[in-house]
Amino acid sequence: MSEFPFAAVVGQEPLKTALLLNAINPRIGGVLISGPRGSAKSTLARALAAVLPKDGNGRKPPFVTLPLGASEDRLVGSLDLNKVLADREATFHDGLLAKAHGGVLYVDEVNLLPDMLVDLLLDVAASGVNVVERDGISHSHPARFSLIGTMNPDEGELRPQLLDRFGLCLEQAGTMSIDERIAIVQQRDAFDRDPEAYKAQFAAEQAALMQQLEDAQQALATVSTESWVYANIAQRCEAAGVEGLRADVTWHRAAQAHAAWRGAASVSQADIDTVEPWVLAHRRTRSSDAGSDAQPPEQSGGSSSPPPSTPPDRSSGGGEEHRNNAAPSDSQNGGSGQWGAMPPQAQQVISSPASPWPDASSSKVSSRAASSAESPATSGSGQTQGRGRSQVTTSRLDGFATLIANRGQWPWQQLKMRKSRAGQATAHLVLLDTSGSTLGQRLLGQAKGLVESLVSQAYAAREQVAVLGFGNGGVVSILSRRRAPKNARSTLDSAKGGGGTPLREAIIEAKRLICQWKRREPGLRVRTYLITDGRTRETVDDLAPLDDCLLIDTEQSKVKRGQGARIAQQLGARYWPVSFGNPSMVPTVSAHQPGNLS
Repeated sequence: MSEFPFAAVVGQEPLKTALLLNAINPRIGGVLISGPRGSAKSTLARALAAVLPKDGNGRKPPFVTLPLGASEDRLVGSLDLNKVLADREATFHDGLLAKAHGGVLYVDEVNLLPDMLVDLLLDVAASGVNVVERDGISHSHPARFSLIGTMNPDEGELRPQLLDRFGLCLEQAGTMSIDERIAIVQQRDAFDRDPEAYKAQFAAEQAALMQQLEDAQQALATVSTESWVYANIAQRCEAAGVEGLRADVTWHRAAQAHAAWRGAASVSQADIDTVEPWVLAHRRTRSSDAGSDAQPPEQSGGSSSPPPSTPPDRSSGGGEEHRNNAAPSDSQNGGSGQWGAMPPQAQQVISSPASPWPDASSSKVSSRAASSAESPATSGSGQTQGRGRSQVTTSRLDGFATLIANRGQWPWQQLKMRKSRAGQATAHLVLLDTSGSTLGQRLLGQAKGLVESLVSQAYAAREQVAVLGFGNGGVVSILSRRRAPKNARSTLDSAKGGGGTPLREAIIEAKRLICQWKRREPGLRVRTYLITDGRTRETVDDLAPLDDCLLIDTEQSKVKRGQGARIAQQLGARYWPVSFGNPSMVPTVSAHQPGNLS
């Protein structure tokens, strides 16, 4: 298959530079390219292979593609059965990791890579050695390569452990100018008509690019780094709140490679500044102006309310519903003020003690939920519930054990099967009400405490979590779907409350996400938690039920309106009211507690 010339790609200069820097110094750790469909991610990644200069032995570095459906044996290598049967020798057949040694391992849609292959990649990336052990037979080989991955963030996030292994990360813009669109289509049309003739037009540019790469590789060892460079990088990494020292090391290597690419003798400030966004894009935990962005004080009265002439916010769909959120009862807002009319306000997490989920027999479960509820002990034939995952036992031929059992004789008299357990992943989707009515009695902070507890327990069970906030007239992602982080407090603290309650929009978005996730991962189990005070007049009765959903009612008024129970019945969800003044009424999300939603 003829690849599009690297030099012919229109625009994308930052991405081109990042890929070339990794070719100059593979120890940078590779490049993750994140962007929407059709943004030339795969085209540029594959085109890099043609401009990689030859090594000292006159050989081109390998460029190996890892398919999403690859087996474990194809990735790490396996026993060469043909060799064993013909010559009775235990010979290993190289896998993709061995073939990529000294070159590039490319993974398209890397965020969709199965966990099993991700775990293997992490082990090899950390050690640089691939070790294969089968029934007393062991084989190891060096496996050092640059990892290039492309992904569409709309199709899911990348596991944090693998994300950090990428040295650089570039996020491609989804828009481009009219002139760029025209030029790209024209170039592609010319290439499709006659690929060889088109490549010949760029042969000189490709050769010059290859020569410049080779010169930069040779000059890399002579590039000097003054002491101020290390201090500058360390200060910026500290300001960005990065974890560990991998960012510091990668930043220094990338700046050196950029200096070599320019033909400079030492690292300059321009080299540091150029690679900064690529090094920190996937590692930054603190915004550059976080130190000066103080949290605004919580509002407790009407003195900060805008004048009555301020037009109401009707973006959440209906003035009646808006009035309900903008003017809650006196017991909620201290007797004055209109929360819905105020600008978004921050409210920090208020941690709460946790206790087991309510028993299903004592929960108020609607008939729609009960009719479709799944047994907590089993989720299907051959599946039993474990800690956070349902275990599915499968079997396949174990070639190593079979050869040993038959002592090399053919035909085989007995077969040995390998049993493996494939875990059914669980994702927790939290819909957090951040509307104006939740600011009274610090309900938003209390609700954030529930979410914090859920995230902590999902982290312990190595499960996934996603948090959507609905308020301020819209639905926003507070925490995108990923393996639950160890600490989510700072992320939750940054979520602000105010405005109306777009409940319908939140439910529709949740259904869209669940459908998308399950289409990509058929075995995925999604548990949904709707945390709200129920202060909305929107109806969701015409929407399909939310499977495996629990509505946590945070309404604390003395005279309760009972809207949470109504919403739970409409969604076919289990209903659980909480009392923040009574720790025993605050549920946990432990996957192995009795009476949970497993």
